[in-house]
Amino acid sequence: MEVDTRLLGMIGALLVIWIGFDLFTDGRFITPRNLFNLSVQTASVAVMACGMVLIIVTRHIDLSVGSVLGVVAMVMGVVQSDLLPEILGYEHPATWIVSLLIGIGVGAAIGCLQGVTVGFLGVPAFIVTLGGYLVWRGAAWWVTQGRTVAPLDSTFQLMGGGIDGTIGATWSWVFAAIAILAILGGTAYGRARRKSFDFPVKPLWAEIVTAGILSALVIAYVATMNAYPIPARAALRIAEEQGLPVPEGGLDIAHGVPIPILIVAAVAIAMTILATRTRFGRYVFAMGGNPEAASLAGINVKRMTAAIFVVMGILCAISAAIASARLQSAANDLGTLDELRVIAAAVIGGCSLAGGVGTIYGALLGALVMQSLQSGMALIGIDTSLQSIIIGIVLVLAVWIDHLYRRRHGAH
Repeated sequence: MEVDTRLLGMIGALLVIWIGFDLFTDGRFITPRNLFNLSVQTASVAVMACGMVLIIVTRHIDLSVGSVLGVVAMVMGVVQSDLLPEILGYEHPATWIVSLLIGIGVGAAIGCLQGVTVGFLGVPAFIVTLGGYLVWRGAAWWVTQGRTVAPLDSTFQLMGGGIDGTIGATWSWVFAAIAILAILGGTAYGRARRKSFDFPVKPLWAEIVTAGILSALVIAYVATMNAYPIPARAALRIAEEQGLPVPEGGLDIAHGVPIPILIVAAVAIAMTILATRTRFGRYVFAMGGNPEAASLAGINVKRMTAAIFVVMGILCAISAAIASARLQSAANDLGTLDELRVIAAAVIGGCSLAGGVGTIYGALLGALVMQSLQSGMALIGIDTSLQSIIIGIVLVLAVWIDHLYRRRHGAH
């Protein structure tokens, strides 16, 4: 079935974590409510982890992503709270779009600055992004002199999830149908392409089983999200706004799939295509495998390095939108320690710090593992300092296990 054994290991570890925390919390972990919150909390780190894969694959590191998230979130907050109301008025339909585009532009500019410094000036990425970690965190404070920016535009807040930031039960099933069709279509297309080039293909039954498992996971996730009802008061408010009749037992309105998960899905698909189906992606892995050989082969390593950091900056801006929208404000401490969570997610997901190896789906699983650990420990009531100790130990163990795996399979 050509299944990556490391992927199976991560899935097994995730199941152990979920079942273990569910037992310790008397069944409070594996519930629709907690899984909904877990999804939303994972989203911002998962988006950045997709970009960190490219960074680590090319043998670099980015320690500034949390600070970049913080300063971009602050800029977007100021734009929609202080600047655009003077021009467009409050709650203008274009406010969220303009704010997001400005945020993406700022993120791309920061990424470009750091990428050019690394690629063209030859300063090690560790030093550049360590400096960025300090510079952009200070810049986030400087933008508003320590003031928390609130409230944010109501439409912008939908990107953070919550009661209003979901697509409802019906559209969630539409999303599931589209996802399943994409899985089946992608499986058929990939099989046809391999046959056209006379490459070996998996047995048909293996293709069917793989597609069936992925489709079942989509259905299970959507069913779980739809099993989490909106609180009674919020449901009553929605009914009043939409003029819906309220039965004696109250309304039973499902949350459905949160919008941040749709953003993560779109980013993951785009990044997977970029990494595996484009010349850009092939150049990235060639650089990670052997930078000198890649340069001799005609790849512009300096320009590619700058481009990779630009992609990372754009993804930081998208994560900033998700994180600030979820909190409905932009505070100075937003994104603190996110750089460690993002790097840990990528490494736990199978990225090799030696470069040349990494997958987008692995990073997403790594982000989910990291957030599951944090969420579970919070439910149990473990002290925050002890949570950091445990996560640090898990990260070191993940790198050690990955080292043993590569040595056993002859990888370096």
